[in-house]
Amino acid sequence: MNITSEQIKELREKTGAGMLNCKNALIENNGDFTKAIEFLRQKGLASAEKKVTRQTKQGVITSYIHTGSKIGVLIEVNCETDFVARRTEFTSLARTLAMQIASSNSVNYISVKDIPQTIVESERRIESEREDLKDKPEKIRESILNGRVEKNLKTYTLLNQACIRDPNLTVEEYIKNHISLLGENIQVGKFVKFILGEENEEKGE
Repeated sequence: MNITSEQIKELREKTGAGMLNCKNALIENNGDFTKAIEFLRQKGLASAEKKVTRQTKQGVITSYIHTGSKIGVLIEVNCETDFVARRTEFTSLARTLAMQIASSNSVNYISVKDIPQTIVESERRIESEREDLKDKPEKIRESILNGRVEKNLKTYTLLNQACIRDPNLTVEEYIKNHISLLGENIQVGKFVKFILGEENEEKGE
């Protein structure tokens, strides 16, 4: 099957995967774009998982000021080497993450593990008092409660948002695609979101 350079370029822009990987994915899936994306996601995430425990002491600090200059974000994104930190794909990723934070009103934390226990307990208390749970058997009630709390907590975290570049991916998956592309572990170190007239607090470790 004839795979065009335009198809390869489009798939690369969509997934962040390398040109050769995109070409092979399209060939493997007979030019089916949707299947090629899923193919790359599965391969990319699998290879990325092997790298997520590596130390990340290099990286960049980048900023984004939203249109109107009333919202701004300062973010630290880390990688393993200065070589990768200078790559266009990495700096572009950092800017995308800053834009993601600026566009997400509820995002205050990087991941669920960063959310203070007081907020977790508050969410659990609110959900446990909902009328539709009161008459449920204890086991079912607990299962529904856990599911709702987890869903609510994810709305506060950067990694669990639908990516602005590709809504079919979470931010975490989008980062892992770049881990696969660049061959290094990538982590969000911390971020600060500035909203005109409001106090600000640094998020992250």
